[in-house]
Amino acid sequence: MSRLLVFQHVAAEPLGTLDPLIRQRGHRIRFVNFERNPDAQPDVERYKGLVVLGGPMNVEDQAQRPHLRTELAAIGRMLELGRPVLGICLGAQLLAHALGAPVKRHHTPEIGWYPLHATDAGRTDTVLSPLGDSAPVFQWHGCHFEVPATATHLARSDTCEQQAFRWGDNAYGFQFHLEMDQPLIERWLANPAYRRELEQLSGTQDDARIRADTQRHIAGMQAQADAVFNNFLDLVGRPQRRHILPSREWT
Repeated sequence: MSRLLVFQHVAAEPLGTLDPLIRQRGHRIRFVNFERNPDAQPDVERYKGLVVLGGPMNVEDQAQRPHLRTELAAIGRMLELGRPVLGICLGAQLLAHALGAPVKRHHTPEIGWYPLHATDAGRTDTVLSPLGDSAPVFQWHGCHFEVPATATHLARSDTCEQQAFRWGDNAYGFQFHLEMDQPLIERWLANPAYRRELEQLSGTQDDARIRADTQRHIAGMQAQADAVFNNFLDLVGRPQRRHILPSREWT
């Protein structure tokens, strides 16, 4: 059975709806939670793909959080090996940075639901195309990546140009959170640290608006997210089945 490696930064940001899709493919998931084990040194060469999740820290925090350097090196090695990589939010910023692009503070944090607009390349992309020309997606970020010079820009929002990119054929960075479901959104709204970020947007965004928008958009996003994630998992492939030899017949 093949395995996928997942870098997790905090318990509040899990794989979400991506988790059952991976397991349905027959893959085992190996989590490295850098909050619990900041000194972990995963051997990425043992894995068929890598997913790097979000978190409240930033790429610029490497001095205080040396595990970010470990992650950047691991991402770089997976790219060298040509294996699929998916970065979500912080994970996308780390992927972009590993490819030489800067990560910057965004002028205004995006928290809540925002329309995502595909570029011409995004509309026909192997993975992202199920989102169509425009789709509401869930966001929660205060920094953004620049699209690496060697990557293809796939999506933008009205308030953040850099929302998704592809590098090569199988490395993707998504600034937004397709993995969310309603319970996970409620979990973030109840998290004190996350609430403090939301309160900074007082007057433009609040939990009541996020809950109302979630009721309108969550089902549609989940259906599109399943299609997007399954397209990415197609790049990983399916585990090879063990062939059981027929029992020997004695005469």
